[in-house]
Amino acid sequence: MTTITPLAIPDVLLITPKRHGDARGWFAETWSRKALLDGAGIEPVFIQDNQAFNAQKGTIRGLHFQKGPHPQAKLVRCLRGAIYDVAVDIRQGSSTYGQWVAATLTAEVGEQLFVPRGFAHAYCTITDDAEIAYKVDGLYAPQCEGGLLWSDPDLAIDWPVDLDAVITSDKDKILPRLRDLPAVDFTPG
Repeated sequence: MTTITPLAIPDVLLITPKRHGDARGWFAETWSRKALLDGAGIEPVFIQDNQAFNAQKGTIRGLHFQKGPHPQAKLVRCLRGAIYDVAVDIRQGSSTYGQWVAATLTAEVGEQLFVPRGFAHAYCTITDDAEIAYKVDGLYAPQCEGGLLWSDPDLAIDWPVDLDAVITSDKDKILPRLRDLPAVDFTPG
């Protein structure tokens, strides 16, 4: 049976599918609409799968989000290696606005993180050769993409790597801080 654990921000869920193993290896049901609906009362409709490879430990991708009319929820898992996965609540009026939660996701155990719409998302590789797969419930819409600076001191995310050696994109280095982010509408169109 899949284990679903709400994090400190209860809309963000750590999902750990049960693995059934024998001498051949193991089998796991990595996505089950029924498990998420029955276990957490949510029913996302995923329409796209994405996959990313990161060669070096200390790579940070994010903090990214997609606003309305094309917001995205994500279900993230690690296929190889391990990552530190982070979600920041940027829903205006939320009691947890500006707070973040994180979980370590490993290929070895198969944990997944459900990141709902209205959250900025990032991950940091904590091993070399980390491979990530994630489902989204909305198509990529470049006109709706946004982000926050991964190193925003107001967020004070406790990244598990040497911050002086972080590898990130030029685009992610110049994203705004939370305090400079205008109100974001996550209403689907």
